[in-house]
Amino acid sequence: MVGGLTHGAIIAAADMVTSVTTPENRAIVDPLEDLLDVLDLQPAGPDVFTGRSQPMPHGRVFGGQVLAQSVIAAGRTVNDLADAAEHPRRIHSLHGYFLRAGDSSAPIRFVVERLRDGHSFSARGVHAIQNDQPILSVMTSFQTDAGGMDHQDSMPAAPDPETLQTLAEVFSGIDNPTATFWSQDKAIDLRHVEGAIYVRPGRQQAAQQSVWLRAIGHMPDDPLLHAAVLAYSSDYSLLEPVLRRHGLAWSDRRLRAASLDHAMWFHRPGRADDWTLYTQSSPSASGGRGLAAGRMFNMDGALLATVAQEGMLRVKES
Repeated sequence: MVGGLTHGAIIAAADMVTSVTTPENRAIVDPLEDLLDVLDLQPAGPDVFTGRSQPMPHGRVFGGQVLAQSVIAAGRTVNDLADAAEHPRRIHSLHGYFLRAGDSSAPIRFVVERLRDGHSFSARGVHAIQNDQPILSVMTSFQTDAGGMDHQDSMPAAPDPETLQTLAEVFSGIDNPTATFWSQDKAIDLRHVEGAIYVRPGRQQAAQQSVWLRAIGHMPDDPLLHAAVLAYSSDYSLLEPVLRRHGLAWSDRRLRAASLDHAMWFHRPGRADDWTLYTQSSPSASGGRGLAAGRMFNMDGALLATVAQEGMLRVKES
């Protein structure tokens, strides 16, 4: 999601009843192949990269995509340090603000600032720019591998992901090209433990949920790429606990939503093409904003990442 870059699921659900033209090249390539191509940024000058966007029915860039591309751009400037081969620095945090809507038909330029390279930490700023204006501004930090104190929250119990509905099953029977776009052409397999709320509200008005997610195919063994795809995936459903708490679905025509900021801490290395349990909760909603936090666990129970996001969530009076 992006502040001004509305969450794809919101648009997807709304579009089911408002008819939007799906991009003509929707099914030309494998969705994961397409995502990896989007993340393969091209050099465009010293510490400057360009990338394209995934086609979107609504024409706006998916915020998780820009986050992931920013991770790649920052990581490229860390991987070229003189000691990178012997002492690789892996991303451990990002903090970003979504500033404007992005156009999914236009390229994005990523300008990286080398803020500091210390003995074990590197800091980078990344500005994602379209039409000479920033659409996302992110601070990232990387660290060499290190030992030390080690503890984590325990992974909560959850049903096996293979027993849960796929998005194709969630949207089954909805004859709409946009429903097809979101249910069949996604690089991430996303399965809700409590049931999806794209079309109808959840049964319980509770401010928490869990989803299982993974890339739909095998990915290259590149830690930076896996971190980027986890960042990409983290943006899909994080504000949903706010909607669940208030008995809302993404398809509610009164709903106005946009992300404002996004933070992510990478605790342990993980693979984005393995099942990841993403537990989410919302501690507060007020002033037309909702806050949500999430934790990502791998199948062995290791806590991979912690995520937080605040979004604008307004219900327009009918």
